[in-house]
Amino acid sequence: MMAIFQGKAYGAVSVGAKGQIVIPSELRRELNIKTGEHLMIFAKTDKNLISMMHVRDFSALMSKAGKLISSLEAQVPKTRAKKR
Repeated sequence: MMAIFQGKAYGAVSVGAKGQIVIPSELRRELNIKTGEHLMIFAKTDKNLISMMHVRDFSALMSKAGKLISSLEAQVPKTRAKKR
């Protein structure tokens, strides 16, 4: 099996007329996805792969990334632009 998939299969879903899918109830319970919550959708189109994560988790990830970038920038010596 491809290394990209190392999880559990939750069955097949159908795409409705409006492009909607239903996330299987067992998976919603396991991931604590509640009605009305927002999810980020990511795709790797060359592999026909779709993934999702809670918006709150994505926001936390971006916040941590921003802090890491700021700390790395603080470690880089400031240089002056060269005059022509």
